[in-house]
Amino acid sequence: MAERSKAQTLAWLRANAGEWSTATLRRLDETLPWYRDMPPGRRSSVGLVAQAGITSFISWFDDPKATQWIAADVFGAAPRELLRSVSLTQTLQLIKTTVEVIESRIPQGNEALHEAFLLYSREIAFAAADVYARAAESRGLWDARLEALVVDSILTGEYDAELPSRVAALGWNGHGEVAVLVGVAPRQLDVDHLRRTARHLASDVLIGVQGNRLVVVIGRSEAAGADRDDSALLPFRDIAAQLEPNFGEGHLVLGPEVPALVDAARSARAALAGFAVARAWRSAQRPVLADDLLPERALAGDSLARQALVERIYEPLRVQSTDLLQTLWSYLDNGRSLEATARELFVHPNTVRYRLKRIAETIGWDATGAREALILQSALIVGAIQQPEGRRRG
Repeated sequence: MAERSKAQTLAWLRANAGEWSTATLRRLDETLPWYRDMPPGRRSSVGLVAQAGITSFISWFDDPKATQWIAADVFGAAPRELLRSVSLTQTLQLIKTTVEVIESRIPQGNEALHEAFLLYSREIAFAAADVYARAAESRGLWDARLEALVVDSILTGEYDAELPSRVAALGWNGHGEVAVLVGVAPRQLDVDHLRRTARHLASDVLIGVQGNRLVVVIGRSEAAGADRDDSALLPFRDIAAQLEPNFGEGHLVLGPEVPALVDAARSARAALAGFAVARAWRSAQRPVLADDLLPERALAGDSLARQALVERIYEPLRVQSTDLLQTLWSYLDNGRSLEATARELFVHPNTVRYRLKRIAETIGWDATGAREALILQSALIVGAIQQPEGRRRG
């Protein structure tokens, strides 16, 4: 009797499957605005999913144990791009609408069919969540590999015309200037927390782990334009200070600001060179600017640091005034003594003070500070070595 009742129920289900599919699509059109706004091709794909769900239920009700039921029975009917255009919330709304349509048509008193359908609808909802979770995991792994490739290209400076498209695929929101921050990778890196912190600072980041180093490319998410208030932009050093807790213990070096992401290799090279020698400065801050480590970088053989010392300190002073260059040489050679410098140059100490002030205004470094004096002394040495013989200081 039970077997005949099940056979009759199956026959009734198969006879009504077409009408249920039609009623489901009509209900979707009436109740779900996102379904109405879809292009015809995608509406058809969603309809295929609903029909596949009804057909799969009938097969499952016939013999749940004969074949292992899988989500592909339902979601395999739709093209792959549908998964990217329909969210999990919309999919659950689709399932809910289909369940309501079919449940309203199940005859009263058929408790076995009611229970079977409730069990199936629960399983299909879990299966939908599993499909989206797997897709998100796969996308996350792909994004992580692509991001690592982009960061590695920036570090090596070996990238091509495909870099902008790869960065766009990662959802990069940075505009204009960027800077590279290099530090020690923590044991447990919370990437999501790092990105949230950057978003709160109106910035975006690209993150890469290179051995024990954590490399973060920082860009401002405020678009450049005529209406942008540059004075309101947070300096990269302040952004780096806010990101500092996400790094492990050790030195943290911020490369110089560069105009665009395609120029980030210059900032990365300086940051990496500074990170390699930061231990040579006992009182280095965290984060420390790569430009504040120019002497250590130059001694370690960094050609970029030597070039910066000459172009930003030695040459501007040489071009500006021979007196300024001679005064700086004398001041540093005499242990930063105003009186000794004045005696050597046969000028008044106030003249020395005036010239030191002009030096600070010209190059941005103040020779009266111990650390900045070291930077300036290094610039004078490197600049003198690179000058032709006839132009060197006697």
